[in-house]
Amino acid sequence: MHCVALIVAAGAGVRAGGEIPKQYRRVGGQPVLRLALEPFCRHPKVDGVAVVIAPEHRPLYEEATRGLTLLPGVAGGATRQASVRAGLEALAPLAPRLVLIHDAARPFVSTALIDRVLRALEHHPAVIPALPVVDSLRRIQGERVVEDVERADLVRVQTPQGFVFNAILDAHRHAPPIGFPDDGAVAAWVGLPVVHVPGEEDNMKLTLPEDFALAERRLIAAAVRRTAQGIDVHRFAPGRRLVLAGIEIPSELGLEGHSDADVVLHAVTDAVLGLVGEGDIGEHFPPSEARWRDADSRLFVRHALALLSARDGVLEHLDVTILAEQPKLAPHRAAMRASLAELTDLPLSAVSIKATTTEGLGFIGRGEGIAALALATARFARTP
Repeated sequence: MHCVALIVAAGAGVRAGGEIPKQYRRVGGQPVLRLALEPFCRHPKVDGVAVVIAPEHRPLYEEATRGLTLLPGVAGGATRQASVRAGLEALAPLAPRLVLIHDAARPFVSTALIDRVLRALEHHPAVIPALPVVDSLRRIQGERVVEDVERADLVRVQTPQGFVFNAILDAHRHAPPIGFPDDGAVAAWVGLPVVHVPGEEDNMKLTLPEDFALAERRLIAAAVRRTAQGIDVHRFAPGRRLVLAGIEIPSELGLEGHSDADVVLHAVTDAVLGLVGEGDIGEHFPPSEARWRDADSRLFVRHALALLSARDGVLEHLDVTILAEQPKLAPHRAAMRASLAELTDLPLSAVSIKATTTEGLGFIGRGEGIAALALATARFARTP
């Protein structure tokens, strides 16, 4: 391999708060770790990506990286320095020429920044992205300001940091375990010349609770949104249950269909499939296959949502209209709405279910069946 990326994700991230480590918390509907990994996974000059994790976080890691093509995860150590050393040792058999080392808590690294680091590595053994210090600096003791600090020659250091692989591996093998803040510092300690390239303000590190709020606002503002529709119709049939939005409705007639004929969930499934251009429900669950006979239509919705998630899409809103002359659906609307919200993991306020008649017109007006129309809206971090 010419270049590999090593993502450091073994920390606990306690300053960020939350019930799980910060690299597994969600921002914009996606785990922070996944957002940090994707730019490297799709970069044409990065041949492989490995993640250093805490062994006890393995289930969180598997969930966050599902669907990504990665090298085997590496068990980290008690410090960042130890974790990077473990990752480099694990990559050594691959003999890459270059390595990019990146913190999982920086989910907004850009392709342009990766390119700048790689270009500089053509001429230097160690490269760090850095930003100028623009605020005035003071040294304090307790509450007291004691002196000014000259900022002219200071920079703020970011990741990904790039290195000639053998050089940084050798540096880590010789560096004392004193808790170096980053790998550029390890390289400098052993005498490697370290150069810097311009970093990016957007390449923020999520450290405190307020950082997550800022990141959430940023992702929502920058998201690509799509809306798609789904329409389904089923005729009435005797001897069948009437199931709408996963709720059984008291009725003398049910709906005819190969599955449970839940016309609402079928329309929702098609709407979600439309968000990612994945055809219609019949392509994924052919009525000719016996295994779908009387199937619970919630399976179909979950399948469509999994495809949406695989494209990094997050469902934001559902609007469903049911057209039926009978039975009266108003008494069941709240239950159907709650069922659909639970199924799609949406807040109740983001789910709308309406029911109307056709004033006696057409097949619906004649009481021959029920139709449902669904509109689904989702956001994507980038064009899917």
